[in-house]
Amino acid sequence: MIVNEYTPKGTCRLSASSTGELTVQTVELSPTITKALQKINFKVAIRDKATGALHLFSDRTYQQLPVQSVLATCKKGDHIVILTKDSQYALPPNEILVL
Repeated sequence: MIVNEYTPKGTCRLSASSTGELTVQTVELSPTITKALQKINFKVAIRDKATGALHLFSDRTYQQLPVQSVLATCKKGDHIVILTKDSQYALPPNEILVL
């Protein structure tokens, strides 16, 4: 998990050399454990650091994808923006800063 806390004040940061799968999942939160439950559908966009422009990474909908395929299109300081496909889910926060 890359979020530091599940609140609107939470932040996400990711090294450009990170590996693994990018997923969005519902979670069970308790004082002692955070447990991933169900994967949900999402799209990915990139916010350019220099211009603030937002562009869609792909027209596809994902439940998971290799994070390196997204990072390959990013520069340091860009943000990966996660967009849920179902309005019943909210992502605080939904932007991941690329380090």
